Amino acid sequence: MDDEKRTQPSPKPGLSGADFAGLGLQFAFAIVAFLFLGQWIDKRAGTDGVFTILGVFVGAGGAFYSMYRKVSAAQKKDDEERKARR
Repeated sequence: MDDEKRTQPSPKPGLSGADFAGLGLQFAFAIVAFLFLGQWIDKRAGTDGVFTILGVFVGAGGAFYSMYRKVSAAQKKDDEERKARR
């Protein structure tokens, strides 16, 4: 009986948590990468942390924008699937 349950398709074909599993890592990686880039520029330019702070904000902004686009696209796809099932 357990085998029958495993072979049946999911009754809810919407979005799952696995679709968004990497978003947190992507967000953190972008911030850390731009942090190190900002530190590298600060060492080259001889500034006192200006580019480090700027790098963190640019990384966070870019990561947030990327996350927003991915979630919006997934939501649009889910809405289209729901309309098609009606």
